[in-house]
Order: sequence, then structure tokens, then C-alpha cells
Amino acid sequence: MTEAQVSGSRARTRQAIVEAAIDLLGRNPAASLADIAVAAEVGRTTLHRYFADRADLLRAVSAEASARLTRATTQARMVEGTGASAVRRLCQEYFDLGAVLSVLFNESLLSAEGGWSGSGGCDPAFAAMVERGHRDGTIDPDLPVDWVQSLIWSQLYAGWSYQTETGASRHEVLRLILRTVDGAIAPRPA
Repeated sequence: MTEAQVSGSRARTRQAIVEAAIDLLGRNPAASLADIAVAAEVGRTTLHRYFADRADLLRAVSAEASARLTRATTQARMVEGTGASAVRRLCQEYFDLGAVLSVLFNESLLSAEGGWSGSGGCDPAFAAMVERGHRDGTIDPDLPVDWVQSLIWSQLYAGWSYQTETGASRHEVLRLILRTVDGAIAPRPA
């Protein structure tokens, strides 16, 4: 094997371990390294070759989850259209994150290892999107930005859980999420 082939193989193995960890930790935050090795179809020794301990693996999981969240946020085009249409696109992009959401929602799993922390308020782009919706009349101005953020996260988590528990289709669950969020953020008639 050439050095490039070895490097590519190592990257694929490392990514397979991180993917398995995201999937497994999304369903069971207490999953052991042995469980993750089995899910990644590698030996425990191989897992330890890439990640010395659980903290190393959780840092990699956090980095991957954060990168996926950033990509989804970019794809949602939060600066385009009405505030409500941007919220809708954001929900659609975030819903497709799947198990990543569950890992991110389990803040204690990642923050205990010095990784991602979802607390601390809304980022400025999210706040600007909601405030645009307040101004353009598509988001109820009585709903604070932090409330809208909490609403979105709770509905995404509820949808992901519902899909896992009931086996409902992606299309149906996303329809339910969007209907709920649309209704919740719409301005109330005077």
C-alpha cells in the first residue's frame, strides 16, 4: 500500500468509529467503548489506536457534530426570505442531522468532556432571523428569540424521538414538526 492509501484507510477507519459513536451515543449516552468498537466493526485495540480514551472519542464526536450543525445552518440560508420561511428551512436542515441532534441534546455527555455546549443564548445569525420575522410580521413579536430557539430544539428532538419510537416516515415526521413550529411562531390575530 502506498502512504496515501494508508492515510485514506486510516481516515476512513477513524470516521467509521466517530460515525458509530454518534449513532450509538445518540441512542444510549452510556454506551461503552467496547460497544462503540463493535458498532464500528473494529477491535477494541483498533479503537484505542485512534482514541486513547473516552474523552478523546467524545472530543472527536463533538467536533463532528458541531461541523455538521454548522453545515446545516449554512444550507438553511437563514438570511434569505421572511423570518418564518428561514425558520422552516432551518428546521428541515436540522431534522436531517438525525442522531447528531440526540448527541447534541445530551449536553452533559459532551460538556463534561469539554466539548460542545448548546447553552449560552442564541447566536447572532439566529437572533437576526427571528427579529426579521418579528419585523416582517411572520413571527409573533411576543415570542422572545430564546423562546423560539427552545421551541425549535424541542420540536426537532420530539420529532426525532417520535420517528425512532414509532417508525413513522421521515416525510411524515418532518411535516408534523413544520406544522407545529409554523403554528407556534405565527402571529396571533388581533
